[in-house]
Amino acid sequence: MITETDKQHLQRCVELAEEALEAGDEPFGSVLVSGDGAVLVEDHNHVAGGDATQHPEFFLARWSAENLTPEERARATVYTSGEHCPMCAAAHGWVGLGRIVYASSSEQLEQWLEAMGAAPPPVRPLPIQAIVPEAEVEGPEPALADRIHGLHRRLHGA
Repeated sequence: MITETDKQHLQRCVELAEEALEAGDEPFGSVLVSGDGAVLVEDHNHVAGGDATQHPEFFLARWSAENLTPEERARATVYTSGEHCPMCAAAHGWVGLGRIVYASSSEQLEQWLEAMGAAPPPVRPLPIQAIVPEAEVEGPEPALADRIHGLHRRLHGA
């Protein structure tokens, strides 16, 4: 279940996604929160430079592997504006991060892109649990769907 605290962190993820879009990038943002509730690090997409692996969830996984113990990683929560892609879900699983909470799902994004006539992503979107079966996952958060959809409409000129 998504809590009020979760919603606050998801709100920050959407703000980061907006910052990414304003910087000319794709609208995705993520926040890593410790088991004690402290925000550890946040980031947004940096794929506009040509490196399609510069997703914020992937960055958080790498950062956590370098800066947290395995126990701290397991207790941490990753908040993100959009459900992890398969690459980011795998990175999450490999470094042993804990709970994932997302605002919009891969399924929603697929539907939005199709409705806008936008090209699908080059990697098939899959639910996080298809990549990391034991992952504790919450989402989507319906209250943020319209706002995130609007960011993708702006990105694709729809």
